[in-house]
Amino acid sequence: MVINETLVVDFIILGFPGSSALQYAFFILLLFTYVLTLLCNIIIIIITWTERNLQKPMYFYLRNFSILEIFYVSVTVPKILATITSDGRLMSLTGCITQLFFFFFLSSTECFLLGVMAFDRYLAICQPLHYPLLMNATICQYLSICSWLVGFTTTFPPIFLISQLPFCSRDINHFFCDAPPLLKISCVDTSLNDLIDFICASLVIVTSFTVTLFSYVCIITTIVKMSTTESRAKAFSTCGSHLTVVLVYYGTVIFMYVRPKVGFTFTLNRVVGVFYVVITPILNPIIYCLRNKEVKESIKKYLTLLRGL
Repeated sequence: MVINETLVVDFIILGFPGSSALQYAFFILLLFTYVLTLLCNIIIIIITWTERNLQKPMYFYLRNFSILEIFYVSVTVPKILATITSDGRLMSLTGCITQLFFFFFLSSTECFLLGVMAFDRYLAICQPLHYPLLMNATICQYLSICSWLVGFTTTFPPIFLISQLPFCSRDINHFFCDAPPLLKISCVDTSLNDLIDFICASLVIVTSFTVTLFSYVCIITTIVKMSTTESRAKAFSTCGSHLTVVLVYYGTVIFMYVRPKVGFTFTLNRVVGVFYVVITPILNPIIYCLRNKEVKESIKKYLTLLRGL
């Protein structure tokens, strides 16, 4: 049997199901969330860049994290918004693979950056006397660059293999070009792709999560041994926001990409996908703003200045 592999040159993103009214409601909610995500992360970038008391490694990483989040949501959300129209649902094969690559590249980088941020908190709390030497500006830049490079390295092989597949259908049963729905419409056996995807996703998640877990085990052990309630509260306040973001992020990532392929419908995948792609990025800056005393004080300072203008 000869498969005509030249027929599929573009895809149709099925997007959000339901009536027109429901789709427009989803569009408005998603647009509001997207704008709010951009605004919150831009505020964090400006504050951590300009405020003198925030010129610390923790806020250097937070600024990198906010920059990454802006790129992350911008890779997928505008196209999800475009699926409200028939023409907006069309996406070329090249555009689909490009979106898929950057989505996984930024996701992988985020995992490693969260691990680096956890390691930073470990050094600050468990090795306070050596912290300025162990986490200076040069090392901060080096670890950030490494996070981006390793994110790229672990993303390229599986996405390259997917780009070589022939596809027998144009319909992608999702909000954007994600790996599972693309593999589902391939004309050939995708067992190798599934295996490579699983290995790379597991490598990224297990490596970064192990660093994060080890860091927080040491952090909690150190905090428990602290002599005063005030010192314990201060230590918890410096890492509580990051720990919350880690739990939310890894929970959705593990459910989406490191689990058996059977027993879950694509409808459920799409629901979790919305949370993973849209809800989690808006939660991150809000969590950092609400749980971090120094960030809150800096925001209040800027609001006071704006009221005086």
